[in-house]
Amino acid sequence: MGCGFNRIAGVVNIDKSPACHPDMVFDAETLPWPWETSSVDGVLFNHSLEHMGASTSMFLSIIQELYRVCAPNAKVRINVPHPRHDNFINDPTHVRAVTPEMMCLFDKERNQEWVKGGFANSPLAIYLGVDFVLESFEILLSPAYEQKVARGEISLDEIKSSMAERNNVAQEFRIVLSARK
Repeated sequence: MGCGFNRIAGVVNIDKSPACHPDMVFDAETLPWPWETSSVDGVLFNHSLEHMGASTSMFLSIIQELYRVCAPNAKVRINVPHPRHDNFINDPTHVRAVTPEMMCLFDKERNQEWVKGGFANSPLAIYLGVDFVLESFEILLSPAYEQKVARGEISLDEIKSSMAERNNVAQEFRIVLSARK
């Protein structure tokens, strides 16, 4: 979804811009999506989801539509710039920060735990009727910090502290979700 000029062989490359020559010209903000319910085994948002859903209602509708088309256990891979990196900040077409923590709001089991515990977390999975499990995520560090870690100049605890205090420490999130149906 949102392949841009980075087409991948063997999959259906989708983008709203015909200039990218996707296999299918389609805007993910056009609802409903043209796929049958539970018909998609996997989705890749490679530096595209942060461009979608400027309004909260549109973003939540995209999540609902994604869940509708996903087959049981479908994998959803999301690669996005870290919201505290210049790659995110400097692009005026980036309309939404996407983080692993935010994607946990779409996990029904976690939502039920939060409701039971009286926590203030938004139980979006319950509200929207979706259920995505955060299977894994990686944080890709900026090259300068990656090199410092490799040379042993900075510990992973110091990286965590730096990420909370500074921009441009982490460069990207790579998130993997699974559709629980």
